[in-house]
Amino acid sequence: MNHRPRLAALGLLLILPTGTRAGKLPGPVFYVSTTGDDSNPGTIKQPWRTIQHAADVAKAGSTVSVRGGKYCELVTVNVSGDPSRFITFRSHPGETAILDAECLVPPEGRTALISIQNKSYIRIQGFEIRNYRSDDRRRTPAGIFVRGSGSHIELLNNNLHHIETNFQQKGSNAFGIAVYGTDARTPLSELVIDGNQVHHLKTGASESLVVNGNVTNFRITRNVVHDNNNIGIDVIGAERTAPDPSVDQARDGVVSENLVYNITSRGNPAYGDVQNSDGIYVDGGARILIERNIIHDVDFGIELASEHRGRTTSYITARNNLIYNCHTAGIAIGGYDEKRGGADHCVIVNNTLYNNDTSATGTGEFHMQYYMTSNIFQNNIVYAGKHGRLTSSRSGSVDGNTPTVTMDYNLYFLPAGPQASNWQWNRTNYTGFDNFVKAIGNDQHSRFADPRFVNPAKNEFRLQTGSPAKDAGTNLGPSLIGARDLSGAPRVRAGKIDIGCYEK
Repeated sequence: MNHRPRLAALGLLLILPTGTRAGKLPGPVFYVSTTGDDSNPGTIKQPWRTIQHAADVAKAGSTVSVRGGKYCELVTVNVSGDPSRFITFRSHPGETAILDAECLVPPEGRTALISIQNKSYIRIQGFEIRNYRSDDRRRTPAGIFVRGSGSHIELLNNNLHHIETNFQQKGSNAFGIAVYGTDARTPLSELVIDGNQVHHLKTGASESLVVNGNVTNFRITRNVVHDNNNIGIDVIGAERTAPDPSVDQARDGVVSENLVYNITSRGNPAYGDVQNSDGIYVDGGARILIERNIIHDVDFGIELASEHRGRTTSYITARNNLIYNCHTAGIAIGGYDEKRGGADHCVIVNNTLYNNDTSATGTGEFHMQYYMTSNIFQNNIVYAGKHGRLTSSRSGSVDGNTPTVTMDYNLYFLPAGPQASNWQWNRTNYTGFDNFVKAIGNDQHSRFADPRFVNPAKNEFRLQTGSPAKDAGTNLGPSLIGARDLSGAPRVRAGKIDIGCYEK
């Protein structure tokens, strides 16, 4: 396994998600135990036997405390809390309640170990959810599935693993955590997915952690997603999840402080030998902030794209992220191919890209695809691997006048030197940094120089004293650059800003 950096060692600032409540519990506590009986009153001495019974009868303000042990059941939450009182389902403090589906065969259709539909003010916390598998394409297993409409769903500190589709051809799916806004009138809103581990999944053509359709005002924070065979975190629009196209788009959300690694589609029956899974993917979403994530050893690091004709990914800000050792590009933007998709008004600022495209696919560090309008790529450190390719670009301006991507104030480097670097713009190849800048007119204030990382061999990408990245960035304003760098330090000092994901 590749070296995995620890969140604490990298100094990530940990913040409780919006909506998480601490302190005294607001209502009664009910108990579930493997030795209980559903005819009991649900006390600690006379607990219920099944989580499903609790999910049928719990009331607003109550907490269902599930004692440690294995529970082999599919749970559907049939109750809601209210604006002043969540219903909380949690592992009992100091114990781990395990939803283990080893004894179950998924029924046909899309089913989950925990299902929530058209409910609000529900919290799922501290469960281990595992071993839900199928080898039938008609059956789609999931760990947690939220769908319909509703608000204030919190999925906190759960450990989901070995949710699998093992169908050996294309067309099968599985999910770790999935949120589908399927109601055209009322979105799924005020969603928090925080502190979960989502790992060792086989998802076929689907995703490890996804929000899709009419979903708004969400936070996907502090999750660790790894060792899965398709996309890590995905924000999706235009898949007809909600029946009204005007709201069929996950939007107005935050994807922050996640660690995503060891994600590849190679060997996945849905993709064969192709490496095209993303660590973090926005496919048709809008107004998303992607910041202070660490992504490594995936196929694409971050992709801002769209797979649907006439639909774009728009107004995305990707800032202060660290992306390294990816199999294909570090960051990719634009439409999926010449017939569909696009990216507009995406801002990619103060990221550090290091040694990506390790499979030498030709995508390089920064990959620009199709139908791009008014995007910005600035203040980034781009350190190419031995392939030497810094950028790749497949298409020009949509209308011949509007800029596709404005690139400037970046710091580029290749150990073999600037004349060995290769670049692509509008399918034309250039050799040498100066030739590239002269030909395209971008990067007028950018430099080609060693950023002088502390120790990249040990995945330490802070800057040494005297780094040319220090104080060399441009301040695009707080709404674009944010308040803090990857480690939580102030992003601007004395009116100056460093290039890359770390400030001084």
